[in-house]
Amino acid sequence: MVHIWESVPSLLTDTSHGSDRGKRSAPANTPRKWYRMRKRSVPANSNFMFFTPDNQYHIYNRGNNRIPIFYKDDNYLFFLEKIQTQLKPYCDILCWCLMPNHFHLIINANEISCKERSAFGGKPIQELTYRISILLSSYTQAINKQNNTTGSLFQQKTKAKNLDTKTHYRQSSYLINAIHYVHQNPWKAGLVKKIEEWPYSSFPDYGGFRDGTLCNKHLMLALTGYDLNNFNSDSYNVIEGYSDKDLL
Repeated sequence: MVHIWESVPSLLTDTSHGSDRGKRSAPANTPRKWYRMRKRSVPANSNFMFFTPDNQYHIYNRGNNRIPIFYKDDNYLFFLEKIQTQLKPYCDILCWCLMPNHFHLIINANEISCKERSAFGGKPIQELTYRISILLSSYTQAINKQNNTTGSLFQQKTKAKNLDTKTHYRQSSYLINAIHYVHQNPWKAGLVKKIEEWPYSSFPDYGGFRDGTLCNKHLMLALTGYDLNNFNSDSYNVIEGYSDKDLL
């Protein structure tokens, strides 16, 4: 039997087993005082996300007025290529899932993510925030051209929920439960009968069905101390003690 996720092309599969980029351990603690000061200076209603090194974030957005953002398989693959080129060089991707009208990413911010640059009229903006904006705007242009439409494809503000284990009393379980929450999306939505049947998520990579390189699996394991032998069975369990507000 051929699983649908086998159709996902080589951009998600490991073709260079000699590379050690994904095998580095969790980053060492770095001074946070400056970043805390900067974070307090960002308005609460800012349309720009703000990232702190060595913190993990759940990034998500959906179609404007809940319209679809993916219309065919090629759209999913094009978006993944954009993640590969626009986001992966500037953060560590820990988990992802693309749904017909929204997407989820869980990332680990690093110092490259948080480096400031000039953009949007010369105002300083963090590199990762800038890259996310470029990803969404370029993808929107492609979809508008495909569908002969105009206007916004995504909701105006992309959300970035801080999952920093140091600020949550459950610590590493907070991050791993957020990952399970993201992977459960297509299953809970009734798009598939089994989580592993949905090709557009990182579940097949963690579950042993696909040897993908988009996620830094080694860093996720270092951050959580998680045993991948339990991953498949745990992924179907109810996430007890967490509400959507905890994870979104």
